[in-house]
Amino acid sequence: MRKVAVVGAGLTRFMRRAQETGPELAWLAASQALESCGLGLKDVDSVAIGSAPDAFDGVHMKGEYLAPGAGGWGRPVTRPYAGGGTGVLVPIHAWFNVASGLFDVCLVVAEEKMSTCHPHPQGAFVTIFDNILERPLEPNLIWIFALEMQRYMDTYGITKEEIALVSVKNKRNGLDHPSTHVAEEITVKDVMESEVMVSPVNRLDVSPVSDGAAAIVLASEDVARRISDKPVWIDGIGWNLDTAYWTNRDLAYPSYVERAARMAYKMAGITEPRKQINVVEPYDPFSYKELHHLEGLLLCDKGQAAKITADGVTQRDGDMPVSPSGGLLGVGNPIAAAGLMKVAEIFWQLRGEAGRRQVPGQPKVGLAQAWGDLMQVGTVVVMRAD
Repeated sequence: MRKVAVVGAGLTRFMRRAQETGPELAWLAASQALESCGLGLKDVDSVAIGSAPDAFDGVHMKGEYLAPGAGGWGRPVTRPYAGGGTGVLVPIHAWFNVASGLFDVCLVVAEEKMSTCHPHPQGAFVTIFDNILERPLEPNLIWIFALEMQRYMDTYGITKEEIALVSVKNKRNGLDHPSTHVAEEITVKDVMESEVMVSPVNRLDVSPVSDGAAAIVLASEDVARRISDKPVWIDGIGWNLDTAYWTNRDLAYPSYVERAARMAYKMAGITEPRKQINVVEPYDPFSYKELHHLEGLLLCDKGQAAKITADGVTQRDGDMPVSPSGGLLGVGNPIAAAGLMKVAEIFWQLRGEAGRRQVPGQPKVGLAQAWGDLMQVGTVVVMRAD
């Protein structure tokens, strides 16, 4: 397998966008990514498109719908899918395009237009549950996440106030992000007093419904060294799928994230992740999920993510910066695009190009992770500065 580098990235503003179509959003991100590394569509050999359910854009065959805006005309195009995990699965998929030797340059584009889903994205999510065993309960994702959050809190003795610190941190970090949808200065009290969605989940624990797109450019080593003096290498990839039946899993611990992380760490030669990884962008659609995922990524012991958050370890200037971008809670959550945003953020951090979001020092190794579907998909990418 050949070495593969990220050489460019682009990102739209995350917001509710009534004017732009999905393909137009894809074009905005893709053109930025190509321009950032001095390439054009003529240099692109293949395109990988990431998007969550077609219903979010209100269309069918969404890969074909997005392909023109994503540079897919006249080129091999694929669309991997793993719900919310898609944003990190699609660069993993693209990595194979280039590492295999089949293509030298792969354009990776993820788009989501969630405001188009009527009456609400939950209207699409409610259709994914088992028709016999689960649909009669009339579930939605919010109350399943509430069950998971409560189980996590009860298992490890974590308080709601400790979890609220994630929202406070990420929304503050998001104030420095030019693409932010929902950044603001808030307190733990603000989180606790915000509307209760399904107890113990409050509104400020939840990322927003956003529209947007992200894109990165992957290149083989020969191309990367020719066009860039700061390539960022994809050193490790990992993915894992657990059972879709949330009743059959330990809701207190995301073992599927651990399995994906171990796969990526083995490939990247990471033996002590807490010491070797300098900056982390875990998936944070809910405040407790950042904590959940840090533990699944083996970056702290089970039940200890809340403590290291309270101790300031995960602050942008802490010993292990976590979501310095602001993440989904602080920037926004166009689902697949939000996951790919995290890969782009690690790219910018490792190149020292994150602007006001830049963590102190010069990080050498970063990790991006996404999660989704029915809470059972783990996708992980480990990246290293040249």
